Amino acid sequence: MAKTLFDKIWDDHVITTRDDGEALLFIDRHYFHEGSFHAFDFIKQEGRGVRRPDLTFGFMDHYVPTLGTDVADPEIRNMIDLFQKNSAEHRLTHFDMGDPEQGIVHVVGPELGLTLPGVTLCCGDSHTSTHGAMGAFSFGIGASEVAHVLATQTLWQRKPKSMRVTVNGKLGFGVSAKDLILAIIAEIGAMGGTGHVIEYAGPAIEDLSVEGRLTLCNMTIEAGARSGIIAPDEKTFAYLEGRKYAPKGKAWDDAVIHWQTLKSDEDAVFDKEVTIDGNAVAPTVTWGTSPEEASPVSGSVPDPARVADTAQKAAMEKSLDYMGLTPGMKLQDVKVDRVFIGSCTNARMEDLRLAAAVLKDKKAKVPAMISPGSTAVKRQAEAEGLDKIFIDAGFEWRNSGCSMCVGINGDLVGAGERTASTNNRNFQGRQGKGARTHLVSPAMAAAAAITGCLTDVRTLMKEGV
Repeated sequence: MAKTLFDKIWDDHVITTRDDGEALLFIDRHYFHEGSFHAFDFIKQEGRGVRRPDLTFGFMDHYVPTLGTDVADPEIRNMIDLFQKNSAEHRLTHFDMGDPEQGIVHVVGPELGLTLPGVTLCCGDSHTSTHGAMGAFSFGIGASEVAHVLATQTLWQRKPKSMRVTVNGKLGFGVSAKDLILAIIAEIGAMGGTGHVIEYAGPAIEDLSVEGRLTLCNMTIEAGARSGIIAPDEKTFAYLEGRKYAPKGKAWDDAVIHWQTLKSDEDAVFDKEVTIDGNAVAPTVTWGTSPEEASPVSGSVPDPARVADTAQKAAMEKSLDYMGLTPGMKLQDVKVDRVFIGSCTNARMEDLRLAAAVLKDKKAKVPAMISPGSTAVKRQAEAEGLDKIFIDAGFEWRNSGCSMCVGINGDLVGAGERTASTNNRNFQGRQGKGARTHLVSPAMAAAAAITGCLTDVRTLMKEGV
């Protein structure tokens, strides 16, 4: 029987299936962060240890400061202390503040070659879907599930349905993976992928870099899906080869032979199919408080009065009221108060290079900051001189961490302030109480910093940059 890529990974990891349909899966990789301390408390109370320390990796990212290493908040200091204590007690590989390999879990996992094609991967963070870009089945879990994986290296799951999003054509000049995923979510809705694993396919997906694919899969969760996944190919193998935790020698050769089989069969049947015209995707920006409330930046704020669905109309009115926008207003007339480039969505080297290309020899009109996705990304950016471009443009050059994306480490947007931001969520209060967030690509964020408004970055770029 023909199988999808997801079917193949799922079937390879099922240990047993109950009468109610729940399957016990073996988990190949388990990532945790400093917010996972509740799960360690659970297993301690039950007198259990970590079943597979060799498959468990800790990343300090959510609460870490991006300026210096001092943590004034006693609650956050306690979480960091518990992260260090639990890691040491259970002999777990972990990346602490000051570690040269520290960074955001969804950036560092692929960067170190810990995330590999064909694996099952869990983390107590919803954006674990990111790792599906490497051809893995990766998904976020809650505290009790984190405890279950720590104690058993397994997890009970009900198999999701499969959905394929095929992107034909080619993304145009100035259009990035962030614009594409915003366009996809705007098309299918924030609940469009509910109950499914979304496989991305088609010429435009094959054309994306691995880093672009990571951005795409990262925001799959914003379409309500369990995970996103992309079949590994030569780009994937080239990206992974030589990385610290990737297989070496004969083990590498054998792994690649297996990875080459990880693709959906030609006659595989998906529960749902969606086709997107990649040629039609433009630089995109959110205008509301959900990623689905997005439009090409060259357009205008939509009018709820033109929407027939009562619930959708009410949601749009609520979003526009919170965002302080008027129907019909040109999006490029919307002024911003600050800019943020960072997060597990858009803080990799490709992202920083794109932003630097826009910012070179220009000055920001509004306060702006950049938090690289990992310490390694920061080192590489500095080696390439990108930090100088950012600093000369007026940006703050910070350390690695989740930073302003989640707003729990002190990096916040002020009440009533409007920000152009490269993170993945724009709901009310995400970046601070009363904060108004417009999700954009790194290049679009750079353009907004220069002009002080939401701006079509193509007007500031030269073809080929």
